[in-house]
Amino acid sequence: MTDLSASTPETTPDHDVSAQAVRAYWRENLTLMGILLVIWFTVSFGFGILFRDVLDQVSIGGAPLGFWFAQQGSIFVFVILIFVYSVRMGQIEKKYGMSDEND
Repeated sequence: MTDLSASTPETTPDHDVSAQAVRAYWRENLTLMGILLVIWFTVSFGFGILFRDVLDQVSIGGAPLGFWFAQQGSIFVFVILIFVYSVRMGQIEKKYGMSDEND
């Protein structure tokens, strides 16, 4: 077990990052996750279930758009959101000096 009492309140024991920077990092991380989850929910539940009747007036490749979102569109959006999260988190980690990459 590591003795955390030796570290100052301003820094974490393993890195020279202030507690304020850690809080700001997590605030940005949770904000990003919240936004991406709202997008995912809107696309999967909203477009596939709630707004299906409206979207079914348009078709993609012969399939109604609401059906397409329920079957494939929400999966495509989910994969895109994974890439967006990965890229954005890399930027956030570099911003707060928490990146694992050697610069």
